Amino acid sequence: MPPDIASLDEFEVAGKRVLVRLDINSPLEPVSGEIVNDNRIDKSLPTIRDLADAGARVAILAHQGDALDYENFGSLRQHAARLAEKLARPVSFIDDCAGPAARARISELNDGEILLLENVRIYSEEMTTFESTVKLTPEEMTGTYLVRNLAPLFDLYVNDAFAAAHRSAPSLLGFPEVLPSAGGRLLIQEVAMLESVADAPVRPCVFVLGGLKISDAFAMLERALTGATADMVLTSGVTGEIMLIATGVELGPEVERFISDRGLDGFVPVARRLLDLFPDSILVPTDVAVERAGERCEVAVTDLPVDELIIDIGSETISRYQGIIGEAATIFVNGPPGVYEHPAGAEGTSRLWRAVAGAPGRTVIGGGDTVSSAGRFIDLADIDYVSTGGGALIRYLSGQRLPLLEAMARPG
Repeated sequence: MPPDIASLDEFEVAGKRVLVRLDINSPLEPVSGEIVNDNRIDKSLPTIRDLADAGARVAILAHQGDALDYENFGSLRQHAARLAEKLARPVSFIDDCAGPAARARISELNDGEILLLENVRIYSEEMTTFESTVKLTPEEMTGTYLVRNLAPLFDLYVNDAFAAAHRSAPSLLGFPEVLPSAGGRLLIQEVAMLESVADAPVRPCVFVLGGLKISDAFAMLERALTGATADMVLTSGVTGEIMLIATGVELGPEVERFISDRGLDGFVPVARRLLDLFPDSILVPTDVAVERAGERCEVAVTDLPVDELIIDIGSETISRYQGIIGEAATIFVNGPPGVYEHPAGAEGTSRLWRAVAGAPGRTVIGGGDTVSSAGRFIDLADIDYVSTGGGALIRYLSGQRLPLLEAMARPG
């Protein structure tokens, strides 16, 4: 059963200060740092618009990047400009989050005014590494710098950050402990839609897992394959590379350095255990692609190691995965197969996305980079459901608890 979360319509917000936690964390162009996909921003607009139109004094908390995703870490200044353009109304920005300048500006808000605060992850207590090592309870989070400084200024807390629902951070779990709370339009919609999918996925159900952020994939694989959701998992990207290492394949010094520098080699024993438990359900690449002299070069796994970084899965793997996708009744996708931003690494992403878009089964995708990559190669209207969540989507569909939904649920 989905959690019972209060909606915006249950509160009178005119003249009230409302703290809104969004997830507008967006893929950034590596060189310019510009936002390259507006999916999460677009889906956050109804909540902001409804609150401002009703006369609320709106302050927005959000994040961009993380210690584990540092290439996407940065200011929210450009997000404010995007929000203002799409809402056709001013959205102020302040280069502070919970310090004296931010608190003073919040106190000055007028009815219907919108203020975006700086990236909440400028505080260590909001970083994923803090979450995984300190492990505060929601009650303990009320004593963090963020919550104790901001909560007294507000009358209502609204969470519309489904994409971060699998995280345990003060901005997500601390405020519902001390403020009346409601789910935003997107949060309520995401839970309702995903509940209908997760309740009884039509079989066979295939997970397509790639990308660089692999912790979410490994966190849910065992439960999903035990019978909760997935019948088959197609691995690619760094997830596939970790699986190959777990089978005893040497990928090459550059790939292994890339993995160890990011602390991802710790997932190898987990991958080895999963492959032992589900040898017929987890598929790994049989060939990969590297870039040599500016050209795509495909290498069979049996011919590894290589001196270059792996940038994609190879044609044989792509064709095998396409066939399985075409026969699936339900398809969940999280993470692109390769470095799709570059021509030499885009073939796997392009071909698999076209297979997903043309598949007769029900298709569900999620995650910022997933949606961004899909938008390059297919019409997103060909996907049955585009979620803002990546890790949250996968965990929800595999039956795992989502801390945010528990924190937002009404007692009883």
